Amino acid sequence: MIRLIAIDIDGTLLDSAGQLPDRNRVAIEQAVARGVHVLLVTGRSFPFAVPVARQLPAAVSLIVSNGAVERSQDGKTLASRLLPAAEASRLLTATVPYRHCAALIFDREASGQIVADTMDWEVPNRKPYWLRNRHLIARTSPLEDALTEDPVEVMFNGPVADMRVLAAHLAGLSGAFAVATTEYEDRDFTLLDVTHPGASKGQALAWRANQLGLAPGEVMAIGDNLNDEEMLAVAGCPVLMANAVPALRGRPWAVTGSLDEAGVGQAIERFVLSDSGAGSPRG
Repeated sequence: MIRLIAIDIDGTLLDSAGQLPDRNRVAIEQAVARGVHVLLVTGRSFPFAVPVARQLPAAVSLIVSNGAVERSQDGKTLASRLLPAAEASRLLTATVPYRHCAALIFDREASGQIVADTMDWEVPNRKPYWLRNRHLIARTSPLEDALTEDPVEVMFNGPVADMRVLAAHLAGLSGAFAVATTEYEDRDFTLLDVTHPGASKGQALAWRANQLGLAPGEVMAIGDNLNDEEMLAVAGCPVLMANAVPALRGRPWAVTGSLDEAGVGQAIERFVLSDSGAGSPRG
């Protein structure tokens, strides 16, 4: 029996217009009413994720910034895994050629949550984010001067090919950090989130399941992108969206409908709400 559901937000819970389909919302409400714990597990920071959560029952909590921070909807911190400032500074020094696509993310809810140096916010893939969140974005040069406290992450973003080169460079560096990749090939845009080594969606989900005393078979995860891979792997009931990135397709995981077909609602109905749907969807 599924007792914990972990759901990615972008590309999974929300449709292509960024809206929450009614079928997804109703299925989550019904699952919560049955006593199932529901987590939104996302690369978004808390201020950008909580408006989505607040369309759902108050019991739904959030694992944000790819596992770095876990909070309830009222903002109470349940767990925090921040990147040491010294490690963030070392990473910035090792990636100077990518300074134009780098930013620091802090666990704040006011101006200075995102701090960049030479990032060009007029780039089409960045501008909508800037327009929505410019009240939270500050500029500091050099970027290292912003490290007055431990950040949530060092974030890089840019064209897919450039970020793949950077990801390979990061993989060759020694140090205590983890890298989460989110690719949007159709937009030629990739996000690389460099976090504390214990901050990943998979590790955060495993920690929460352990806190609740749940076995992997009682945990369901639904996702679509590379940063969801570990989360899906640790869940006993992994479900892949039909719109998942090609690198995740072909795994022995169940596949649900796409983001525009309310795939989350379909999966919850099948594996949680249906009397005949209980059990592992692994192939």
